[in-house]
Amino acid sequence: MGTNKAVLSKGIKYLAGTLPLFFIGPSLIYNAFMNKQNLWHYLVLAIGIIACLGAMFLMYMGLKTIIKSLFDN
Repeated sequence: MGTNKAVLSKGIKYLAGTLPLFFIGPSLIYNAFMNKQNLWHYLVLAIGIIACLGAMFLMYMGLKTIIKSLFDN
C-alpha cells in the first residue's frame, strides 16, 4: 500500500491556499468591527466572513484529499 503522490500534492496545494485565508479572514473581521463608523463596514465584514468560510472549506478539502491519497487504493 503506497501513497498516491499526485493526489497528495493536490491536497497540499489546497492547504497552501488555506494558510493565507486563515490570517486574512480574521484580520478583515477585526478591521470591520473597529471601523463601524465607515460606510464600508458591512462590505469588509462580509468579505472577512467569506474568507473564513473559504478557509474552512479549503482545509476540509485538503485534509480529505490527503487522507484519500494515503488510504485509498
